[in-house]
Amino acid sequence: MVSVKERIIEVILFLCSLLTVLITLGIIVILASETFNFFSKVSIIEFFTETEWTPLFANKKFGILPLVCGTLLVTVIAILVALPLGLTIAVYLNEYANQKFTAVVKPLLEILAAIPTVVYGFFALTFVTPLLQRVLPNLSGFNALSAGLVMGVMIIPYISSLSEDALRAVPKSLREAAYGMGSTRLQTAFKVMVPAASSGIIVSVILAISRAIGETMIVAIAAGQEPKLTLNPLTSLETITTYIVQVSMGDVPRNSIEYSTIFSAGITLFIFTFLLNNISFVIKRKYHQKYE
Repeated sequence: MVSVKERIIEVILFLCSLLTVLITLGIIVILASETFNFFSKVSIIEFFTETEWTPLFANKKFGILPLVCGTLLVTVIAILVALPLGLTIAVYLNEYANQKFTAVVKPLLEILAAIPTVVYGFFALTFVTPLLQRVLPNLSGFNALSAGLVMGVMIIPYISSLSEDALRAVPKSLREAAYGMGSTRLQTAFKVMVPAASSGIIVSVILAISRAIGETMIVAIAAGQEPKLTLNPLTSLETITTYIVQVSMGDVPRNSIEYSTIFSAGITLFIFTFLLNNISFVIKRKYHQKYE
């Protein structure tokens, strides 16, 4: 028979779970209602097809593509940095390093994720950008390259830690079979272990992409505030999160169409992260079912 204490604990846990669901629903409702008001004044076709984003100027254009392009460009640079480094670290910790070394290094790596992102932003602006300008004289003071590189360093723990866990979950019989066939440690790591843990590695990459897409302070400080439809990482650009910060500073009147743009930008960002998180959840579930 369930005791009173256990019943109280169950109720508390249920209320905590219900609270998170209600908060999520509240966010969705607010974003959806404000976005609906925005699209009652601005064509949704213009929003997704127009190549200019100038809602704060006299000649107002409401094309979200420059912000989406800037967000994706910085994210791609970050993943190009984080994926090879994070995966290499995960393979080394799982296949080469001893347990004592792993026990020390893995928590140190995760400290990177705990550093305030504003610190990363100033590091990108005051150190990485001047360093890159010595090699690339045409590099703008605010640019996507330095922001993407530093963001890549920030998300390394997401890939290295989760990938290392995925590699560790692979049955030891696969490693032993590879050694029995005469494979070297390097061949076993990258031709047997990594493919076997590919589902978990993909999940880590997707979560890292979600984190990069939603990053605010690094791009707000180091990437600039110029919405451009460009794939040139050497120039200044603006991401969705940077624009939301810019409008939220207080200079734009509330209930104006300019203010409403942050909700349309926000729901666009929400859709991106929602899809990525659900894709990672599906892959992770299949991954666990595979080894149950």
